[in-house]
Amino acid sequence: MAKCKYDWPEASDRRLIGKRINRIDGPTKSSGRAKYTYDINLPGLLVAKIYRSPYAHAKITAIDTSEAEKLPGVKTVRIIQGVGKEIQWAGDEIVAVAAVSEDIADDAVRKIKVEFEQLPHFVHEEDLQQAGDHAKEAGGEKGGDPDKAFSDPDVVISEGFYGIPTITHCCLEAHGNVAEWTGANLRTYSSTQNVSGLPGQIGQALREQGVNVPDNNIETICNYVGGGFGSKFSPDRWGIEVAKLAKAAGKPVKLMLDRNMEMEVAGARPSGYAQIKVAAKKDGTIVAWDSHSWGTGGPAGTTMPPLPYVLNIPNKITRHTSISTNTGPGRAWRAPNHPQAALLTMCALDDLAAKLNMDPVEFFSKNADLAGERAEVYRQELRKAAELIDWQKNWHPRGDKSAGTIKRGLGLSLHTWGGRGHNSNCNVTIHPDGSVEVTLGSQDLGTGTRTVIAVVAAETLGLPVEAIRVNIGDSKFPSSGASGGSTTVGGVSASTRRGSVDALQQLLAVVAPSLGVPADQLVAVDGHIQAKGDAAKKLTWKEACAKLQVKTLQVTGKNPGQCALGSSGVGGVQIADVSVDTETGLVKIHKMVAAQDCGLIIDLKTAESQCYGAMIMGITYALFEEKVMDRATGRMLNNNMEFYKLAGIGDIGELVVHMMTGPGYDERGTIGLGEPPVISPGAAISNAVANALGVRVPTLPITPDKVLAALEKGGAA
Repeated sequence: MAKCKYDWPEASDRRLIGKRINRIDGPTKSSGRAKYTYDINLPGLLVAKIYRSPYAHAKITAIDTSEAEKLPGVKTVRIIQGVGKEIQWAGDEIVAVAAVSEDIADDAVRKIKVEFEQLPHFVHEEDLQQAGDHAKEAGGEKGGDPDKAFSDPDVVISEGFYGIPTITHCCLEAHGNVAEWTGANLRTYSSTQNVSGLPGQIGQALREQGVNVPDNNIETICNYVGGGFGSKFSPDRWGIEVAKLAKAAGKPVKLMLDRNMEMEVAGARPSGYAQIKVAAKKDGTIVAWDSHSWGTGGPAGTTMPPLPYVLNIPNKITRHTSISTNTGPGRAWRAPNHPQAALLTMCALDDLAAKLNMDPVEFFSKNADLAGERAEVYRQELRKAAELIDWQKNWHPRGDKSAGTIKRGLGLSLHTWGGRGHNSNCNVTIHPDGSVEVTLGSQDLGTGTRTVIAVVAAETLGLPVEAIRVNIGDSKFPSSGASGGSTTVGGVSASTRRGSVDALQQLLAVVAPSLGVPADQLVAVDGHIQAKGDAAKKLTWKEACAKLQVKTLQVTGKNPGQCALGSSGVGGVQIADVSVDTETGLVKIHKMVAAQDCGLIIDLKTAESQCYGAMIMGITYALFEEKVMDRATGRMLNNNMEFYKLAGIGDIGELVVHMMTGPGYDERGTIGLGEPPVISPGAAISNAVANALGVRVPTLPITPDKVLAALEKGGAA
């Protein structure tokens, strides 16, 4: 069967794909030459600030902006939400101000007077009994006959309560935009995950508010992004307001969120809590699942996590309750709903394994068939992760019986994700001087997107990576999808591959007469165009491109397109090795290992980096992160980097990543990796703590007070 011309090179023919390639933008970033949205300072730039609601739930009864408008240096004041509007969270936008300096803008905000009618608020959802009218049934499903399965006298049943709290988005680069009008044209410099899609969103919002601007008149530029993680797909209300301020003032305006507002209003990962009952035969075969879950994503509540997670348990019943709270909006956060589902499922199943007196590796391997067609992949990953952590030597039944107050434990978790490549268009351009450009409207969130594009083009054209110039970050470039759902690498690598193959074929057709060889018998190798099997007949890349004379060759590559260059569905296993001090309650990470598949790996170095970063984020949300809300005021109490705790270098321990590659994996083509490795750390660490202590700390983050409370409740203190 003939191969498709776009197929990825065979393993023996890959010079670059799958190797560890340094990021091409590393020197630019480390030297400070990279320009982020915050670095954009246009001539005559104004600074915008926003008056925000001090109340979690209130109705606006009066607004007076006169004193702010009179302040020297204030250029424009806009009421965003007027009298009669009902505010649903503290920090919501009321009035926007643009001034010649940040200090003046801050002074103007302080002079704005807004009167409110305070309304009752609700900000704590962990105790479902307190939710009252804020709780609404939000679905569920039933499969098989769970009642019959649970009533079997020969099954072992485990029941428990588990939870994962709301955490904020905490991007290193805060949300924000710079807007500049030139006549009827609007240019925005935005910190965004959606370069190609933002002009359409901005245009629609502006037109709905009376500013008639076509989408084609809007350009979005984003050369570098200091993190997004699911929170930067849209322009947000402040992104629309900065454009309106700029139009009203007749000057460019910058509006970047301060850190406290970044943490209060720029989105949060929804919470997830559940009462779960599971059953298994005495040989460890899982037979039944029963869960009632709940959580919040702010005023909109939340949908049910995919429960049970990874394993399709034959007899199951699930119910979910959505809780609306006055806590600010929820947003997608790296693998939406999956960290919640993993924590709830894997902790419940780990407790069941403990009740069965089974080794968790053996238990999950035995039940891997419930994962469907990827069962054997999970078994391979379980074996590899267990080998890397030295499971056979270090694992013990629940409760470290050794002397002393420091208890050691191991815990594991499984996870999954989709990751099919998004729609992507790119232009591959070969110039007569031999230079090569790949241009597309993608964005690099710091994950190595530029490098992946360069690797694919260089591999295809037989050139070094540094010979490829990558142009991204501008909506005027060919449209490419938003960076979400782990879809970017699959999308951009496929469009780049197709464009590069077609461009090379056109170049070979031009060069063929000079070498006296049919175009289909020429190949690009090591900076040369040469005949297959006859290296004597060749031209250097520059000599070959010179045959174009004054013509520049440009080809558009697309995804989707001919040939299956990618697919969907990956899995992974992570194991945590922790110790817990039973006197202080402190948890220490000694080692975490990840065995992860993602199909064909383009750049092994950036793939491993995705996993390292995800495990660090996972350790952070497992042990430290929580959006702490004040019941009395409805305000976030830890909206700063002093009290919103993140893991430091001394909290991480040793991280080991093993990418599952080679036969059985590479044939699937590229599949996204951004999300999956952040899913399991919370569950793996929670299970490791339970293994160490002999009791479960039911909710994240696993803080010292919770450890000590669990020990006291379990009679182990």
